[in-house]
Amino acid sequence: MIQVEELFLPADATVLEALRKLDETGQRILFIAPEGKLEAALTDGDIRKFFLRGGTPDQAVSLAANYHPLSLPIAERGRAREVLQKHRIDALPILDKRGVITDIVFAYRLDVDNRKHTHIPVVMMAGGLGTRLYPYTKILPKPLIPVGEQPIAELIMDRFRDFGCRQFTMIVNYKRGMIKSYFNELEKDYTVDFADEEVFMGTGGGLCLLKGKIHSPFFFTNCDTLLDVDFGDIYEYHKKNGNLITMVCAFKHYTVPYGVVELGQDGGIAAMREKPELDFLTNTGVYVVEPRVVDEMKDGEVIGFPDVIERYRAAGEKVGVYPIGESSWMDMGQLEELEKMRRKLENQS
Repeated sequence: MIQVEELFLPADATVLEALRKLDETGQRILFIAPEGKLEAALTDGDIRKFFLRGGTPDQAVSLAANYHPLSLPIAERGRAREVLQKHRIDALPILDKRGVITDIVFAYRLDVDNRKHTHIPVVMMAGGLGTRLYPYTKILPKPLIPVGEQPIAELIMDRFRDFGCRQFTMIVNYKRGMIKSYFNELEKDYTVDFADEEVFMGTGGGLCLLKGKIHSPFFFTNCDTLLDVDFGDIYEYHKKNGNLITMVCAFKHYTVPYGVVELGQDGGIAAMREKPELDFLTNTGVYVVEPRVVDEMKDGEVIGFPDVIERYRAAGEKVGVYPIGESSWMDMGQLEELEKMRRKLENQS
């Protein structure tokens, strides 16, 4: 069981340090509480809004924190479930008479579901050869490669289903007979349809096969990306901002394990940096897309979906980014990442 103090963060910590602590604890909330007294709360959502305002990871966490967090006195602890449900929050600090945090009530411990449900369709690009996972994909198509006891594609569908999505379409090509057989025989409370891609058209080109079949915004996902996020919140963000496409991006922090040398024009050393640290947002391969994008796809065009996005962005269309923490993204596109995903899912269960 996690100790209250493990979720405390000093006010002079950086946003990057907060992200690391969120990853370490596996929780979605931290508190600024000098000597235990509640001053502010910080959630993964607060950090996301901070980045969208133009904030950077090296800035003080106080710039992203909420200095008016909800809490309850010990005497009113019995109202915790009511407050969590009413305000749709994941955690509620309990304070003594001095304002010191004595406990934290989490929504999941009370079986309070604060997720924002949505019912839009999900389209999965599942026709690739999966060359990065060879030799596994010599036998199985990538969507059917097991992670634990389930194929990755089924795990992805289960995540979407938990947020109300019940209509799935898979764009299939390589070993599509095996994919169809598995999902047609699977006992499930959602529907799975298939669009046959006769020739490889890239991660975006296959959408032309869905013309006349998609009439609402939809989630578009790769078949090797598992997100631990609130899909309802992503869709709500998409609608609120009036985006044509919203790209889900994961914050990544990477430390170069070597000293880096920059050359000057004369071939001499212009600068040296020892193990520089890089911060960037990475495309997870999950999007919310308006149906107009499908209608405007060119029949038979071979194109990656990032190129589709760039085409619209260059034309002045509104393309947005929904940032998430690094720990919320699991990718099995390569063998070493597949093993990491297995271990993480085992820990979660």
